[in-house]
Amino acid sequence: MNQYDVAVIGSGPGGYVAAIRCAQLGMKTAIIEKYATLGGTCLNVGCIPSKALLDSSHHYEDAIKHFEEHGIEIPGDVKVNLGQMIARKQGVVEQTTKGIQFLMDKNKIDVYQGVGSFKDATHINIASSDGKTETIEAKNTIIATGSKPSTLPFIKLDKERIITSTEALELKEIPKHMIVIGGGVIGLELGQVYKRLGAEVTVVEFMDRIIPGMDAGLSKELMKALKKQKMKFHLSHKVKSVERKGDEVVIKADDKKGQEVTFTGDYCLVSVGRRPYTDGLNAEAAGVKLDERGRVEVNGHLQTNVPNIYAIGDVVRGAMLAHKAEEEGTLVAEYLAGQKPHINYNLIPGVVYTWPEVAAVGQTEEQLKEAGVAYKVGQFPMRALGRARASMDIDGFVKILADKSTDEVLGVHMIGARCADLITEGVTAMEFRASAEDIARMSHAHPTYAEAVKEAALAATEDRPIHI
Repeated sequence: MNQYDVAVIGSGPGGYVAAIRCAQLGMKTAIIEKYATLGGTCLNVGCIPSKALLDSSHHYEDAIKHFEEHGIEIPGDVKVNLGQMIARKQGVVEQTTKGIQFLMDKNKIDVYQGVGSFKDATHINIASSDGKTETIEAKNTIIATGSKPSTLPFIKLDKERIITSTEALELKEIPKHMIVIGGGVIGLELGQVYKRLGAEVTVVEFMDRIIPGMDAGLSKELMKALKKQKMKFHLSHKVKSVERKGDEVVIKADDKKGQEVTFTGDYCLVSVGRRPYTDGLNAEAAGVKLDERGRVEVNGHLQTNVPNIYAIGDVVRGAMLAHKAEEEGTLVAEYLAGQKPHINYNLIPGVVYTWPEVAAVGQTEEQLKEAGVAYKVGQFPMRALGRARASMDIDGFVKILADKSTDEVLGVHMIGARCADLITEGVTAMEFRASAEDIARMSHAHPTYAEAVKEAALAATEDRPIHI
């Protein structure tokens, strides 16, 4: 029986980063993955493939809507080759997952392909797809089994017309009318992909705004931008039935007045969040406790009630984000090595990869009001930037929230071009407890989108932005 210092169950961003860091710190490490490729949801059917399709569809939209204004003329009609677009996406996925395999080899991490399940607290059975089972022994185990798309109890997913994000990445045709149930990150990103390619897209959301977990100002601005792109929204609608009738899908919902509304399309993307995935883990055999939502219970060190078993990522509490899982994987590895790592969960940024992009870190205005914190606001519109006008990306703004008395930055919220990258400036500033004035006095290259951060900081500091 092979013996290890650490065994990691799951090879997504949390799992493979945990394995690499454990190996770097001198621990004999194994990683167990049920699928044929490493990388988990993120690399195979999540972050990476969805961004590949977002980029491809963005190029197409630019070609048909914006090239002529830039002085670029293309003879003949510009056409979508969906098959090639999906194939390119798959190529990106394959290249990325092979990169993870390379990192496993480089760090001398043993990779087991099969379903990992606990025999007891120190032994893990691995059932491979060929029917064989082997058992390994591990002093410590890290559960990194991630999450799966959620659905509603009355919805039967046929994975053909009534689909999740996984199937939406592999469609053989462009929908005529895609109805998206859920106005969160995944639904909006994939909805925008198919809207760009020519589909009619209708978003049906239970809450009174899209991206409800983010600052209300971002929700309002993003919906305004997506409406300009002809996406349709029905907020405060409670879906109560989804039925397939041949090649049509009929959705019935009650609006905020309680009146029934019917939507008909040829595809329905169910995007109502994700659930922790512990199927087949046999956690009870090791004595590991799950909470009422199916998450693995952990303490501040991400340690379960069984001292030698830890859990990270989507399978535990907190935001279901790849980079959050990576930080947790690193924390557990370093904790096992006797170090004293920490994670500031307030400084885990959130991003929506629509265009315009949306990104945020820290507290929202709603959270500050609820907590009774006195704060000030500085906001600057992207359209006032020379760089934004040069690129024709003028939607959005940067908003900085700072403590009214100390000027410490409490939250940074932005929507616009390249905000997924720009938000790191906010994270860095807040990690070092910067004031709005600190950011305002930093030199920002001109012309860049990042100048909006400086201007918002100026607005928060003395209400004196330069360019508006």
